[in-house]
Amino acid sequence: MKILVVGSGGREHALAWKLAQSERVQMVYVAPGNGGTALDARLKNINITDLHELAAFVESEHIALTVVGPETPLAGGIVNLFRARGLKVFGPTREAAQLESSKDFAKAFMQRHGIPTAEYQTFSDVKLAHAYVDAKGAPIVIKADGLAAGKGVVVALTLEEAHQAVDHMLADNRFGDAGARIVIEEFLAGEEASFIVMCDGKNILPLATSQDHKRLQDADQGPNTGGMGAYSPAPIVTPAMHARVMREIINPTIAGMHKDGIPFTGFLYAGLMIDAAGNPKTLEFNCRMGDPETQPIMARLKTDLLTVMEHAVNGTLDAVELEWDRRTAVGVVLAAAGYPDSPVKGDIIDGIPAETPESVTFHAGTADVEGKLVTSGGRVLCVVGLGDSIKMAQKQAYESVDKIHFDGMQYRSDIGWRGLKH
Repeated sequence: MKILVVGSGGREHALAWKLAQSERVQMVYVAPGNGGTALDARLKNINITDLHELAAFVESEHIALTVVGPETPLAGGIVNLFRARGLKVFGPTREAAQLESSKDFAKAFMQRHGIPTAEYQTFSDVKLAHAYVDAKGAPIVIKADGLAAGKGVVVALTLEEAHQAVDHMLADNRFGDAGARIVIEEFLAGEEASFIVMCDGKNILPLATSQDHKRLQDADQGPNTGGMGAYSPAPIVTPAMHARVMREIINPTIAGMHKDGIPFTGFLYAGLMIDAAGNPKTLEFNCRMGDPETQPIMARLKTDLLTVMEHAVNGTLDAVELEWDRRTAVGVVLAAAGYPDSPVKGDIIDGIPAETPESVTFHAGTADVEGKLVTSGGRVLCVVGLGDSIKMAQKQAYESVDKIHFDGMQYRSDIGWRGLKH
């Protein structure tokens, strides 16, 4: 069978890498892919990003199944287009992807269906937004309504920061259409966790738990990023917490989408905040797997991903049981100089170690230029280590990190630190 994975990041490399391990897979195409997918003999990059051209490629190459990685093609309606042409594709429709593509849609949906989340209001008027910030005080959270590549959220600890964020998004139009409306919501304190499930429209299959590290620097300091690393499983999601999240958040979300006439298929990612008393609330939804959570999760998955995907597109996810590596996986993101604001591109990357049963490196912002591997984006690589404990997995990951070099390489040295406290 031939498979297509749409996207170019670390998440897509990890999905393609896992799909290629299936004995029934002849070739995994990645569109457009990256330097890492270019170097893997089992994967083939195709330089197509236009959705209609992709559909034509799938038809002409007799591709059995398409898996969509990033949010932009989902919000652009790739699933609607492929389904209209009778092609098997895993992901949410454009309508269902609004859970991610519009923060306002997601918050109104949660309010309507009684799903625990932070109190909020939506604004397109700068004056009213500033008045709301003054009335509520800080800390407070300002979010661009639309897709802003993980960068449209400001956790303002002071009123000054909050007002600045409002001006950036609404007055200066920093995010274009994505920031023409903003959501202002109460600040939730606690510990974050990533809760990712697969859904075929009615059946829900939870994936391994994980926790992402959003801040640039150690001990969660510095600016928010798309994610500087992740580990799986996340000890904060105990079996009791897992059951509660399914009961209070995931099940009502899937049921609510069905009720609203927008059945949800694809990966659903609930970003959770768990407070000191152990109450989970929903920070946000993503309609795709998280990046960098996908990398440690795929490194732990023992079940054939192709079989799971086939059940997912055929509406039979209830027939699947997932088997996981009992070890912990820690994924450390290596970011380019200048990330997150202005990442430097074109630096040569050296020393990536060969894959072993304890370690694998996934590519994100890399490109193969005339046989040389160079940086081509903000988050360049995600180095995953596996071990019997968080400490041992960290050791494996950082031993591999020490071998890799590119100019200005930046990374956190404490991925998994919260897990060590449990």
